[in-house]
Order: sequence, then structure tokens, then C-alpha cells
Amino acid sequence: MPVVKSPSWHLTDLLRRFLRSESKSGFILIGCTLLSLLLANSAIGETYVHFWHIPVEGRHTVEHVINDGLMTLFFLLVGLEIEREIYQGELSDIRAALLPLFAAFGGMACPALIYWLFNAGEATVRGAGIPTATDIAFALGVLMLLGKRVPISLKIFLTALAIIDDLGAIVVIAIFYSHGLAWGWLGAAIGIFALLGVFNRMGVSRLWLYLLPGLAAWYCMLHSGIHATLTGVILAFLIPFRDGGKASPSYILEHRLTGIVAFGVLPLFALANTGIVIPSGWYEGLFSHNSLGIMMGLMVGKPLGIFLFSLLAVTLGLSRLPDGMNWKHVLGAGLFGGIGFTMSMFVTLLAFNDPALVVASKIAIMAASVLSAVAGLAWLRLVACRESPLPPV
Repeated sequence: MPVVKSPSWHLTDLLRRFLRSESKSGFILIGCTLLSLLLANSAIGETYVHFWHIPVEGRHTVEHVINDGLMTLFFLLVGLEIEREIYQGELSDIRAALLPLFAAFGGMACPALIYWLFNAGEATVRGAGIPTATDIAFALGVLMLLGKRVPISLKIFLTALAIIDDLGAIVVIAIFYSHGLAWGWLGAAIGIFALLGVFNRMGVSRLWLYLLPGLAAWYCMLHSGIHATLTGVILAFLIPFRDGGKASPSYILEHRLTGIVAFGVLPLFALANTGIVIPSGWYEGLFSHNSLGIMMGLMVGKPLGIFLFSLLAVTLGLSRLPDGMNWKHVLGAGLFGGIGFTMSMFVTLLAFNDPALVVASKIAIMAASVLSAVAGLAWLRLVACRESPLPPV
């Protein structure tokens, strides 16, 4: 086996801020979900659920404004994070990047396969993308409960894995969940992106010269048949990165968006999409092929895929485990990978139109995410108890 230098897993100031905000956002997401469920099933439940479906400009609703509009900011931030990781972070070193890359691929392929095995030949097979996503805010929020019981390299590994996972989810949405293309609108969006590419090459640094045309591109994408939120990712790679320093447009925008997304956009998404009126006999729906595919994909497929494909990367000599991590930690990361939540619910809304099927899918996602979080916490607590105390971070 060829010798591969163990990757250096360091923390930049922006990554430290990102980890703090994402972990806090995870707790807020949990609180918003519980609040939304309680309100939806209370005496004011009908009014609460109706609020999210109030029409806004014809066929759109408040829920659509959040899911198609505000979530574009989430995808913009994801794109900026991916860009920074590629240029300066853990993805800048190919050998360091291969471990979370393999893990993320396995963590998407295995859940999709398990879902397909449950739903092959049925209309619900369109939901195969639902269990492939990991909610980075929720996962990091729960992981942070373990504090110094887990190595910092595990937190960075899970972050890199989830970021690549988000990129994979974006590709899945673009390929499998876009509708018939309106070439005129798509051509207009491509034209705007090309103009922004010219701005980038010319060294234009004013953010508003990217954001205003970006808003126009979003409107064109909204009518093109490709999901409008993908505008955020494309725009992120057109905004100048330069040296990545604090004066670069990319850094400035990422710094401003982190708090807005973590404490504004994602909590609103949770409130709008988890206001589920729990039907009587809801637990019976957990045994449908669709729900079983989602739950088994997240709870079994995620840890299995992440662990096996990480093992493959190391066995082939392409990468090594980061300092401070062992295979028990990788399994723990895999269990946390089963926390789908935000992205899984987002894909659910694209995959299904049947309201009953959407509700059943959301219940399955929440159940699987909670069970995965509990399993990950219990496993890593057990691992920490059996190992010597970690040095202060």
C-alpha cells in the first residue's frame, strides 16, 4: 500500500465561525420544528397551516416564497462554502479531499439504492433522492452536544462530508427534479451568468453588480423549468474569490450570509415545512414502501455507505484517517449523516405533488433524523467513555 501523508485538518477563522453558527442553528431548527408541530396540531392549527398557504402573486404562496426564494440564499451560502473549501479548505488538497468525497458518494449511493429496492416499479420511486441528503446544521448541532468528547478532526470531516453531500444534492435536483425546459427563459439566465463571468474576469468587485443581475437570473430560472434555487450555487462561483481574504467579495458575502441563513432562512424553512397536522394512524404510514425506503435509507444506508466508502479510500491508499480519528468515529459520522431534515424535505417537495404522500414522507424524515441523532450521540458517547480523555482543543 503506498504511503500517503495524513491530511492536515486545520481551522480557519471563517470555518470556526461557520461551525459555531451551524451548531446553534441546529438547536434553533429543532426548536422551530417542535413549535411548528405543536401549533399545527393545536386549537389554532387550521389558521397556522393556512398562513403558509396564503397566495402571493397568483399561484405562489408564502411557503413557495420561502422554498423557492429565500432558500436561494441558503444555496448561495452553500456554493460559497464549497468554493472556499476547494480553494483554501480541506478540499484544496486532493488527498485530504478524497476521504470526505468517497464518504459523501457512498452516503448518497447506498441510501438511494435502498430506497429503490423498496420502491422499484412504483410511482414513489421518484423519491429516491430524499434519503441522500445530510442536514449540516442539524448534524453539527447535535454533534456539538458532545463537546470535547470528540476530536475536532471529526467535526471538520463531518462538515466537509456534508458540504460535498450538499453539492451532490444540488446535482440530483438539477438532473432529476427539473421540469420541462423553457429555452427562452433558460437562455436569458445563461446570458446573465455569462455577463457576470465577464465581470469576474474584468476584476469587478462591487457586490451589487453581481447580486442585482443575480436576482434577474433567479427570476429567469424560476420560469425556465430548472429549480430557481440553483441560481444561488451558480452565482456563488461567479462572485470573485480573489485571494479569499477578508476584503474579497466572496468572503464579505459569505460572512454576511452565514448569520442570515443560519438564524433566519433555515428556521423559516423549518416553520413553513414542518407544520404538519399529524393524521390518526400516522404510525401505520411508516410501514409504506416510501416511508420504509426513506427511513432505512437514512438510518442504514447513510452510515453503511459513509463507512464502507471511507474504508475503500483508505484501503486503496488514496487517503488516511485524519489525526485523532479512528473507524469508530467514522461510523459515528455515518450515523449523524442519517440526519436528513432540511435537504430531504426540500427534495420531497420536488419529488411529490400528493399532499398525503408529502406529509407521510416528512414524518418519515423527522423520525429517521431523530433516531439517527440519538444513535450517533449514544455511539460516540460510548466510544468516548472507552477511550482516553482527549487533550484540550
